[in-house]
Amino acid sequence: MGNCFGSQPAADPNPSSTNPISSAGTSTLGTARNDSNGVGISATSSSAGFSQFSVALSDDTCLNGEILPTPNLKIYSFSDLKNATRNFKGDMVLGIGGFGTVYKGWVDEKTLVPSSRLGTGMMVAIKKLNPESMQGFEEWQSEVNFLGRLSHPNLVKLLGYCWEDTELLLVYEFMPKGSLENHLFRRNAAVEPLPWDVRLKIAIGAARGLSFLHSSDRQVIYRDFKASNILLDGSYNAKISDFGLAKLGPSGGNSHVTTRIMGTYGYAAPEYIATGHLYVKSDVYGFGVVLLEMLTGLRALDTKRTNGKHNLVEWVKPLLSQKRKLKSIMDARIEGQYSSKAALQAAQLSLRCLEGEPRKRPSMKEVVEVLEQIAAMERPKESKNKSVNVLSLGLGLSPRSHQSSHQPSNHGAGVGAGR
Repeated sequence: MGNCFGSQPAADPNPSSTNPISSAGTSTLGTARNDSNGVGISATSSSAGFSQFSVALSDDTCLNGEILPTPNLKIYSFSDLKNATRNFKGDMVLGIGGFGTVYKGWVDEKTLVPSSRLGTGMMVAIKKLNPESMQGFEEWQSEVNFLGRLSHPNLVKLLGYCWEDTELLLVYEFMPKGSLENHLFRRNAAVEPLPWDVRLKIAIGAARGLSFLHSSDRQVIYRDFKASNILLDGSYNAKISDFGLAKLGPSGGNSHVTTRIMGTYGYAAPEYIATGHLYVKSDVYGFGVVLLEMLTGLRALDTKRTNGKHNLVEWVKPLLSQKRKLKSIMDARIEGQYSSKAALQAAQLSLRCLEGEPRKRPSMKEVVEVLEQIAAMERPKESKNKSVNVLSLGLGLSPRSHQSSHQPSNHGAGVGAGR
């Protein structure tokens, strides 16, 4: 899942946030709550000021998303979720991560009440906090506070939660194709590599999700954008998951918030690692890293590569603007599926996202526009019948007949198990 880190930021003479969030421990369970359908969870450092959170509506940016006035979530008892998962039985496990274990379960599609018979109704992913987890209550609460109010086609849908004594659980929509990480990096002879068009579709969907987060008056900074946190539905639509590290953006004219340094090595922006200063465009850097992974088929960090190539960005960044050298780092598994012009434009977009100074990076709205232009480019004739046209997979046109041999991954499917 990547190497996570947490440390204190450098001192800031004008801090715009004084309550940094850390996964290095859990806060006490003394926060107020309600027992009705909805949440009455008061704000912590990760959600302070959330009542001021309003969307600056724009057809271009929000793309059918909305921010609810209050969270609208189903509240489950621990007994409910024990029944939905057959008492958290081992054969119900979808994945295990830093937060805890993710189980599959079933609920009624309309009422979201756990199904009386297993295997009937709507399949969901149930994330159960490990009491010994270093991520803990604050990140669980951040998920509820953010995903409970944010609604967008490219964000994973949080359906409900359970908070009973020390038991903390979250119930999400099930994502049958698992994570982008699994499809890019887990070699399996039974699963063909993601075609170029599908990779573009995923990149566009994830970019739209980030663009929506950045479009509100109090922008949401996601802070942990990486391939394992991008989940795929049955049609390879991308949805961003895991909002445990999300933060409200700067206010009062500030350019950044200052916070404890949390995230994943290889994806976190350099200015954030160096100073603890978190900008909206720190997310854009993370997107650039993931786009680079999609172009090359290589992990952001891999110590098994030869010296000088462990860090993907440091290794390939000098090659991204050179057409001849670019070909040598593109994923060989998708060779012939894209034009050299499309590959170069995608590489140059990644390079812009990876700019050292946040102000020089494009907005996510601009990233979406560029990716859509690349997706509309003509493909090499010989590849047209070999890959799925991205436009036919949900970007505005009716589907063409295509039989994909992709199969959902069992590991990490459904919803991210955490960092």
